[in-house]
Amino acid sequence: MSVRLEIDGALGHLLIDRVDKRNAFNMAMWEELPGLLDEAAANPDLRLLVVRSAQPGSAFCAGADIKELLANKDDAEWRRANQRAINRVQYELARHPLPTLAFIEGDCIGGGCGIALACDLRVATEKARFGITPAKLGLVYPLHDVKLLTDLVGPGQAKRILYTGGLVSAEEALRIGLIEVMADTPDTLVEQLLAASPHSIRETKRFVRRVLDGQAEDDADTLRIFAEAFTGPDFLEGTSAFVEKRKPQFGGSE
Repeated sequence: MSVRLEIDGALGHLLIDRVDKRNAFNMAMWEELPGLLDEAAANPDLRLLVVRSAQPGSAFCAGADIKELLANKDDAEWRRANQRAINRVQYELARHPLPTLAFIEGDCIGGGCGIALACDLRVATEKARFGITPAKLGLVYPLHDVKLLTDLVGPGQAKRILYTGGLVSAEEALRIGLIEVMADTPDTLVEQLLAASPHSIRETKRFVRRVLDGQAEDDADTLRIFAEAFTGPDFLEGTSAFVEKRKPQFGGSE
């Protein structure tokens, strides 16, 4: 198995485990991921999903399996199926109901960078490197993933990264907004996320996605979500904890 889901209480680990190939993704891995994402979404105990290499310190993902691409380059049906599989993963990961965090310890290239882009947050060690290299292969990056990149770093930096195919250090990635945190572990951010209201995070994630997809004004649904939060259990626990000067103890997802 090259990708798998491991559960640790409220924390889910989506592990990329093809270390001998620098965690390069093949067709089977793209096809397997949606089921794992569904499994995580269906688990009522999970509060956060972390995407990372199964082997500490190794590459996050070196991108697509180039040998597989070359072997199937003349098979139009395979190419269409591969494109559908990649697009499905990227779309569903970017819209997963749980907050998602990519922890990157080594190279994060091409399709691997796309996986990190589709997560809500990115933590990288100082040894991490990022690159999107279709321009070096005569290929084109998927439009959905170009938007994810542009949303993070802006059009100018996105064009530089895509046009040159050059590698970006963790320090530079932090400076331009490609990652949010540079640290040896994601533990501090994980603790902060698990301490927050799962209802607030879930609905805020949906609101941010609406904004990124073009919505700029409230509608009946967003107004309802805002109003109903005042009658929810997380509001009661959060305000009670504030008054009582203690840390809130929020429950699991609804």
